[in-house]
Amino acid sequence: MNAYLTPADPSAITPTCALQGAIAIAAFAVNALLCRVALFNYAIDAATFSDIRLLAGGATLLVVTKLRPAYARQPRPDPDWISATALGIFVILFSLSYLSLGVSSGALVLFGTVQLTIFIACLLKGERFHRMALLGYLLAIAGLLSLTSPGVGVPRFSGLLMMVGAGVAWGIYTLRGRRAASPLSATAGNFLRATPICIGLGWMLNGHAHASVAGVALAVASGAVTSAFGFVVWGAVIRQLPAMSAAIIQLLVPPVAALGGVLFLREPVSTRLVVSFIAVLLGIWLAASVGTRHSVKARC
Repeated sequence: MNAYLTPADPSAITPTCALQGAIAIAAFAVNALLCRVALFNYAIDAATFSDIRLLAGGATLLVVTKLRPAYARQPRPDPDWISATALGIFVILFSLSYLSLGVSSGALVLFGTVQLTIFIACLLKGERFHRMALLGYLLAIAGLLSLTSPGVGVPRFSGLLMMVGAGVAWGIYTLRGRRAASPLSATAGNFLRATPICIGLGWMLNGHAHASVAGVALAVASGAVTSAFGFVVWGAVIRQLPAMSAAIIQLLVPPVAALGGVLFLREPVSTRLVVSFIAVLLGIWLAASVGTRHSVKARC
């Protein structure tokens, strides 16, 4: 039995879900700004920023989890080392990529890659897409590739490659997060388990470590506020929506991050970036506006 369902089915997006999604989108965009500010001003190195971000986020969520009245009665979630590894890889590559990428281009590459990762995962699980949806995804991919074509102002390839890796890791984390019974407990555990993974990767990939008071403060804010609660809220959102709906919603992050980069970091708005944005957003609109063919036995 097959049925046509729209990836961004409006009936699935309740007012509460929409509010949670808006909070998560804002948190993701602010994370990009905090990371870029800290690294751009050389207030802290990328690996130290990542480590403090995870530790602050994990500690905050652990305290909040233990203070909940229902904590003692809830069963403890099994350790999910795959999700923790994906989270650790995402956090360290995210920070390292912003050594050479602007907020706008970084967010565009990140969430475009997330979209593609979830799309491929759905295909592998048996989901079939309308031709117009496929055209939309191809257009979005073309928009991403336009950032890497030869020309003036092209971001460093190493930064792009690391952000693509971060996008794949975040896509995996998003898909696995839909299985979590308690987003708060699961996210707290993932943050703490991801920390040693992030430290190890940072030691291998990063250069000289340094940190100022301002850099540490930005990392703590990124971890304890925008990451900790943003990730928990996002965990609640993705449990209410199909995987493709969750992926599509995340494509709202690049425009929000780009606006923040222009307003607060005075980043230039290049023709190449504008064309990429238009291609990606138009592609996502095409993919979301037609339906997808789902198999009852194979859902993402």
